[in-house]
Amino acid sequence: MAASEKKTRILCIEDDAQMRTFLTAQLKARGFQTQAVRDGAQAIDVAAIFQPQLVLLDLSLPSLDGLTFLRRLREWSKAPVIVLSAHDEEPIKIKALDMGADDYLTKPFSLNELLARIRVALRRSEETDRLRNNAVAEQQRPGYSYGGQNGLQVNFARRQVIANGQEVHLTPTEYDLLCELTRHPGKVLTHRELLQRVWGPDYSGENTYLRTFIRHLRRKLEPDPANPRFLHNELGVGYYVPAPDAESNLEAEAQGTPSQP
Repeated sequence: MAASEKKTRILCIEDDAQMRTFLTAQLKARGFQTQAVRDGAQAIDVAAIFQPQLVLLDLSLPSLDGLTFLRRLREWSKAPVIVLSAHDEEPIKIKALDMGADDYLTKPFSLNELLARIRVALRRSEETDRLRNNAVAEQQRPGYSYGGQNGLQVNFARRQVIANGQEVHLTPTEYDLLCELTRHPGKVLTHRELLQRVWGPDYSGENTYLRTFIRHLRRKLEPDPANPRFLHNELGVGYYVPAPDAESNLEAEAQGTPSQP
């Protein structure tokens, strides 16, 4: 394991004492800095102090359930969250993903699969942080703009998204998915391509993840999610965004040209 991973802070929220002890021991044995709690109310306080870089979250918790914890965590933290739950029903999975979870693993699960999913989540989070902190000047267009002032604008350097004239706050996974689409405007990206690029090679068949996050993006970005302007579906193939405006405000700013009012 890389040295950077050994310093990673993981918060484990699990009400089953045996499972909590097992997870804590296995994570510490692999060099992670770990805190473990049994209920959601305590987890809120510990998270604020511990500042985890990844959270393992059980949904069935005393005093404050896992979904409520997740909603409150997302008010201030973008740390990836992997749900570990005995609930295998698709509506519960979708609700957890809609509320900001990055992954969902059904109990019982193998330790190797959990560790693999942790690695995927951390890689994606580290890449997101690198892009945010370094703000590296990209050789590609500085962003994506479609539909004028009441359309969709994505500024890659600033990691800023504006839809219908209003800034929109996205989770890291939502932003990664939107970036994949807007970096390839006018091109249909297949379900498999999007899943592999955003979630990793182990997720190429998880179409439920993709549908859930597309639906969530449409709710946040589209004036009418049932009749999308920005996020289009090629039935049975994949998704795409329209070709950008001929000269976007983002490109004008980059070239030093005043944008039109």
